[in-house]
Amino acid sequence: MKVLVLGSGGREHALAWKLAQSPLVSDLFVGPGNPGTSSLALTNGKQVQNVALLTNNFQSVENVLRQHAIDMLVVGPEEPLVMGITDYCKNREGLENLLVIGPDSLGARLEGSKDYAKAFMTACRIPTARYRTFTCEQYPEACLYLDSQEPPYVLKADGLAAGKGVLVEPDLVKARANLKEMMEGKFGAAGSKIVVEEFLRGTEVSVFILTDGVHYKVLPEAKDYKRIGEHDQGPNTGGMGAVSPVPFADGNFIKKVEERIIKPTLEGLAGKGCDYRGFLFFGLINCNGEPYVIEYNVRMGDPETESVMMRMQGDLAAACYSLKTKTLDKVALSAANCHSVTVVAASGGYPGSIKKGFPIRGLDQVKEATVFHMGTSAMPQVVTAGGRVLAVSATGSTLLSAREKAYQQLSAISFTDMIYRKDIGEDLMDLKNQ
Repeated sequence: MKVLVLGSGGREHALAWKLAQSPLVSDLFVGPGNPGTSSLALTNGKQVQNVALLTNNFQSVENVLRQHAIDMLVVGPEEPLVMGITDYCKNREGLENLLVIGPDSLGARLEGSKDYAKAFMTACRIPTARYRTFTCEQYPEACLYLDSQEPPYVLKADGLAAGKGVLVEPDLVKARANLKEMMEGKFGAAGSKIVVEEFLRGTEVSVFILTDGVHYKVLPEAKDYKRIGEHDQGPNTGGMGAVSPVPFADGNFIKKVEERIIKPTLEGLAGKGCDYRGFLFFGLINCNGEPYVIEYNVRMGDPETESVMMRMQGDLAAACYSLKTKTLDKVALSAANCHSVTVVAASGGYPGSIKKGFPIRGLDQVKEATVFHMGTSAMPQVVTAGGRVLAVSATGSTLLSAREKAYQQLSAISFTDMIYRKDIGEDLMDLKNQ
């Protein structure tokens, strides 16, 4: 089977790393990929190939699909899914037999519009925070609604904003100012509507499934760390680290998630005529043992994927390919009895303005962890090329041992202005099962 993974970040590197372990995969391409993906090798000994393409240019993607006779396209990022790449491929002559891992544009609306997702959850009676949505012309009404809420105040840009479109502000005056900035274009078209949401107190957890639209497999859960600074200080980022498993997400909690959230979501999608085949990410919060949905993502998260793939047992390629015949229930996927910790090394200044092109030293010194490339390029030496640069992922029999290994291995790597959080997983250390 010939597989193309679409994307160039750490999530795509981790997916390619896992797919490369499958004996079913004869050829694996990553487009456009990164220096890390090009260093992977398949079980048959062949090298994984990076291919030049533009992720959001569907004609560019189609050219690669045809040139290499791809059987399965695994879509990593959200933007092409929201733009409708699955629908595009379904409607192209000669690509009728291509399996796309990712929902059609109807299913992708769960991530493409927070207002739509909230309305969907309300209709399906899925537990989530109370909310109201306002257009850019409704600033006075939005301010009145803020006045009626308890702090902190949660503001969300309706559309895609690269994981940075959510603001949590404890001060009402600043919340009003942030709301005005968002309505005036801080997040571009993504902020054409703003969701003002009740703040829920608890601990967040990311739960992932792979589904063929009928059956689903719950993948290893994870907790990610969004803020740039230790102890969740500073602005939101795309994610500065992740941990799997999450202590409180035991069998009883996951059972609640399945009954109250996963099953109603899949039933709601089917009721809308959506043939959802792919990954579905539930961003949840645990409020005194009860799960509530914060957001949907219609793909795997980053950096959670890096931790999840380190623990996943089973043939991911076989599981994905079973979506074509809706026989996912016949494929075994499980979680290894270990802990994984991912720490992201980022460029100084992130999530604001950064400088690129700094040589990365010490990659060859990492022996007991897996380094997934997030924002790198080769010229020919590997250099920084993004805000988030590397995700160092390690496993251990306990959270403590996995955490120590990840940080110890990260210490071998350096580049100019490198920053990283030193507290990934620290908040979970005193919880049970550690």
